[in-house]
Amino acid sequence: MRLENKVAVVTGAASGMGKAIAILYAKEGAKVVVSDINLEAANQTVEEIKSNGGKAIAVMANVSKEEDIKNLIDTAVHIFGTLDILVNNAGIMDNFEPAGDIEDEKWERIFAINTTSVMRATRKVLPIFLEKQSGVIINVASAGGLQGARAGAAYTASKHAVVGFTKNTGFMYAEEGIRCNAIAPGGVETNIGSSMSGINEFGMGRIQAGLGINPRVGKPVEIANIALFLASDESSFVNGTVITGDAGWTAY
Repeated sequence: MRLENKVAVVTGAASGMGKAIAILYAKEGAKVVVSDINLEAANQTVEEIKSNGGKAIAVMANVSKEEDIKNLIDTAVHIFGTLDILVNNAGIMDNFEPAGDIEDEKWERIFAINTTSVMRATRKVLPIFLEKQSGVIINVASAGGLQGARAGAAYTASKHAVVGFTKNTGFMYAEEGIRCNAIAPGGVETNIGSSMSGINEFGMGRIQAGLGINPRVGKPVEIANIALFLASDESSFVNGTVITGDAGWTAY
């Protein structure tokens, strides 16, 4: 029970990696706040956790809205008394658009969900963590946050920003008992593709060669295992860095 008596918030936890993280955290003893824009699906994750003897609640949150993030964290503290772990997992893809084809509205939406939400949620939990002199923040970045052509320009830029924010936050609060790390998944079996429509042919054509060298697609639980390590005391000396989970894809 590596997370016994811990309280964790996981965004985008109705499916994919977020769901796997929430279920594993609960299995390891954490009380989990399952957050997603899809409340019905979030409740299904909660029911699965409860059926296995875990504790969880569902909170609807559109992470692009600051009021939803504030309500999410406030609800977690109101119900469970405190907060120990924040997992910023919610995210969307672009359509592989290169810079010349980006539309302002899509750029702003991708950054609002993938990047600004990470800052706002972190900002909201920091007073709680600072008072306790303890807390863990885990941001789900991407192989696209480390390399230049695993997605379109907007998604790539948004995830690079998450990596930089993670490193800065980890260092800034390192002496306050707070750790902040990121996970950079490669290709993983999730429904993130549902956020894509109208794939850019030029952009897809340029990244196609890189897709061909991907050793394999991962399972959500494989990313959840990394998130468990980062949330636990086993990673007490790991801070301000990125752990890549991609079967070696970015090693090429």
